[in-house]
Amino acid sequence: MAKELGLKSWLTTGRDLSIATSTHRANSRTRATPLSPVRAKLSDRGDMLAKPSPRTRLYTVVLLIMMLYELPFINTAGSTFLGAQASLIRIPDADKNTIKRDNSPTAVCNRWSHQSAVVNGTLYLYGGHAISSSGQSDKTWNNNFLSLPLNEGWDISAPKLTGLPQPSGPPAVSNGYLWNSYDALYLYGGMVSDSPPQTPDPYSLWKYDIKSSSWSQHKNPKTSAGNNSDGGNQPVQQAAEGAGISVPALGKGWYFGGHLDHYTTPGWSLQVARQYLKSLVEFTFPGYSNDGVESLSGGKTAGDDGVWRNITEGGIQDTAAFPNRADGVLLYVPGYGQSGIILSLAGGTNVSFVSSSVLLLRRRLTGPWQTQMNIIDVYDIANSTWYKQTTSGKYPSLRVNPCAVAASALDGSSTNVYLYGGQNLIPYGDQIQYDDMWILTIPSFTWIEVDTTGQSVPPARVGHTCNIWDGQIVVIGGYTGPDLSCDSGFYVFSASNLTWQNQFTALSGGNDQNQQVAQQHDSSGLSGSYGYQVPGAVQSVIGGHGNGGATITAPAQSATQGPLATGKPITYTVTGANGAVVTETGTSLVNGSSSNDNHGPNVGAIVAGVVAGCFAVLAAYLGFCAWVYRRQLALYKNHVAASQRAAASGPGNPNEKSSFLTSEGSSDRRATNRSSGPGTSGYSNIPPSPGVHPPVGGNSTANSSSEDLMHGVEPSFVGVLLNPRRSLRVINRD
Repeated sequence: MAKELGLKSWLTTGRDLSIATSTHRANSRTRATPLSPVRAKLSDRGDMLAKPSPRTRLYTVVLLIMMLYELPFINTAGSTFLGAQASLIRIPDADKNTIKRDNSPTAVCNRWSHQSAVVNGTLYLYGGHAISSSGQSDKTWNNNFLSLPLNEGWDISAPKLTGLPQPSGPPAVSNGYLWNSYDALYLYGGMVSDSPPQTPDPYSLWKYDIKSSSWSQHKNPKTSAGNNSDGGNQPVQQAAEGAGISVPALGKGWYFGGHLDHYTTPGWSLQVARQYLKSLVEFTFPGYSNDGVESLSGGKTAGDDGVWRNITEGGIQDTAAFPNRADGVLLYVPGYGQSGIILSLAGGTNVSFVSSSVLLLRRRLTGPWQTQMNIIDVYDIANSTWYKQTTSGKYPSLRVNPCAVAASALDGSSTNVYLYGGQNLIPYGDQIQYDDMWILTIPSFTWIEVDTTGQSVPPARVGHTCNIWDGQIVVIGGYTGPDLSCDSGFYVFSASNLTWQNQFTALSGGNDQNQQVAQQHDSSGLSGSYGYQVPGAVQSVIGGHGNGGATITAPAQSATQGPLATGKPITYTVTGANGAVVTETGTSLVNGSSSNDNHGPNVGAIVAGVVAGCFAVLAAYLGFCAWVYRRQLALYKNHVAASQRAAASGPGNPNEKSSFLTSEGSSDRRATNRSSGPGTSGYSNIPPSPGVHPPVGGNSTANSSSEDLMHGVEPSFVGVLLNPRRSLRVINRD
């Protein structure tokens, strides 16, 4: 039963609490009551009132029906005397603008466990917990809705928050997720208040249309059958404390793991323990296709309600090696397959969240309580399959509820995941929050701890959110423990310089998705990476430079299967300031096959290799010629000195040779022990004429030494370059 709840039945665990409504029949004896008192009163005053015509009576009945239809006890929407319903109270269009809704407060003492998303340079915040004073312990749940501009700068002490109208329909939830497309937000999951306790409504997906600034409800969502999923037609339940991710380029959002209990699911018995999950919920945005869903096969697109798929059997997902979990994070990395991959980091397993009385026993039976980060779960989007990948280097300690973002190098050769904060779960009741920053660089899958020594680091926190824009990580909120009463809640970290800074600095020139310049033609390029430079601490591990150029292009711990074993990162053309091409590679096709899976020769790499090879050959040739030139010059100088000594000793000195003489101290004696008789290869004792230098090498038996290789002229480096073979013949006779 527990396994079934953890894998497939998260969609069906909730109890159906729909209450049958009663029908109010009209009583024939009171047919005229709405008008009777009026007519009687008029009659008492002596007024003359004509009997209503049949047409008047018909109009009156129709009017009464319309009025009654809008009342809660007739309509199934809103709060009724029969019980709470999940629908919105229906309001005539003419009255919508007359209802005043308060704007969400922007100033709070602290906020945490909220939902956030960035669309076209605006960061949106929804719900979560918020307190107005340090002593507040209840009524922290809210449905506050705020926006923060990222296309203009602001100071962390005074962020330019705008309080948007508090919506009347979407529930006040925490630990859910805010998916985003290019023009809308989708609120999934979350848990309702436990202080004071509330009962959740049956789950509905809430969509916020950014252009019209309006919310709409999509009730009773059900799953569709597809790859590695349940059979479809199951009600979607509202999980909480899971990990979410949006990929607008693919038109999908995912929610992984989490839990179900009486604060997420209506009708859940208090006698039933909270159930942790390992299912992966996929939501296809309206207007997008999805080959993994049967109903969208053949290029069909999702309708206004979107399409849901509950993935429960993706590879190792249906094994004991893949535990139920919650409070982790998901990251999207393009490339390595047809649609990219998703990484699952941190979080607690299904035995992490139990009381201290059973912690030790459970650990002995089931292993670690929290998810280690020396092995990463990797999800191949196109194949709907989970794999595992081992990391290298010192890795972060066990933790739950950190935040994480991903940034891409300009040329796409590396994607760097930044993970910040979180808390441990051990020991129970004495949790510790973290303030450290880590980088997991992909594709080497190496962890790097960021050195923030000497910086003004924000207080340690958990339950915060991170979003990246212009290469800067915006950290919002987070629970900071009992020792800090209030927290400003807004911080900015430079992903390039690895420093905490006092301001968010908006950059000019980026596109709506804030992609790197070289990636703006490819929708799969990571959003928020505009202006990002690979930090030196990462370059020292994977090679390359600020724009990329990583030399490590595969996991340090080799992958044995899956997209990391066969795929490659998507890399892009980078153009230098002078217009020269620095990197030349292919790009991916989001809705088709990846260019990394099916692509032709890498022309840029070939050209670069040929140019580098030519330079290497040229350098070797110049070095060789320099060596030949130095040897030939030394021989020439020795020859000049010998000639001068021979001229000074006169023609009758038999001990001096007018031909080849070695310099003093030389060990080269190849010609000194040879005889000089007729027919030998010795040198003659013919003294040179005054002022004339004899040829080096004397008289050769091959009759070639008399060809005057030097002609009495000092050798030059240019001459060696032009005729190295001739110079080489000279020094070989040494």
